[in-house]
Amino acid sequence: MKHDHIRPLLVGLFVLFAAVLPFITGNLYYLHVATIIGVYWVLIATLNLLVGFTGQLSVGHVGLLAIGAYAFCLLAGGQGWNPFLALLTGGAICAVIGLLLGLPSLRLPGFYFAMATLAFGLIVSELALAEQWLTNGSVGMPAPSFPAPFDTPWGFYWLVLGIAIFVTWMTANLARFMWGRAMVALRDSTVAASSVAVPIYFTKLMVFVFSGFTAGIAGGLYATSQTYITPDAFIVNLGIYFFVAIIIGGRGVIIGPFIGAAVLAAIPELVGPLAKYGTFFYGFILLMVVLLLPGGFGELISNLALKLRRQDQASTSIEPDLGALQAAIRGKR
Repeated sequence: MKHDHIRPLLVGLFVLFAAVLPFITGNLYYLHVATIIGVYWVLIATLNLLVGFTGQLSVGHVGLLAIGAYAFCLLAGGQGWNPFLALLTGGAICAVIGLLLGLPSLRLPGFYFAMATLAFGLIVSELALAEQWLTNGSVGMPAPSFPAPFDTPWGFYWLVLGIAIFVTWMTANLARFMWGRAMVALRDSTVAASSVAVPIYFTKLMVFVFSGFTAGIAGGLYATSQTYITPDAFIVNLGIYFFVAIIIGGRGVIIGPFIGAAVLAAIPELVGPLAKYGTFFYGFILLMVVLLLPGGFGELISNLALKLRRQDQASTSIEPDLGALQAAIRGKR
């Protein structure tokens, strides 16, 4: 089999495995963890476009996640909206907020932009706690579920899986074609990007707005997965963990950060009684990746694929038939 066909085959097998996972495991707890991984991936997949492809260090997307979650609960739960309409509206609200936040902050250099997004995450967290008339403060609010057939753990898992696959498809297409080349050029050198007519500010702004929209969608899904939300669910550390997940998976690689998303969701469940040391485990894994795999797991996977492709090219190289060539030369003589 050609190595060009291996990647689509592996992706297809993974999607098939994810689709039949509820039938493989009858454990609702494992299914919940898989659902959380999918929810995180909806946010991280597009955050990776912002961080890994355009080089903008955003650590405040947890604020957009919180806004999406509260908007979904208020619209679907408080106002009786259709949950799907409320989910899309929450995403649209976060896109608009991303636009308003990005208009001034994306003009700042990298470190100052990161501080601006961090301040945004802190402000949203404090407002969620202080504005009791809207969010019920520390008491929190229940999250509505989706209508049948998505009102069961299995149905909700498939809903999250479908949205995650669609978001992955969109980000992969953006990264592969003109927008992806523009983002990479912008990340590597703004001077070089501007010299080939890449709209630097507009590109960064559109990617930020797009990542804001999917963060709002992820917020609504996250609220339903938790069944009840409070401001404590949206601590600033969570936004930093999203950034760490991209570093672990590999910046500028589409599928790599999925490994980081899986680690992000699985560590609190795996360490169990040591949950209070969760930050330590995140830091330890990040340190090991930075020291041993500076490009993350995504770069490791890409290097292995490139090595296999080179071996395939070497094995199919055309060797001259020296015996036939010598016989032809003698015949002419």
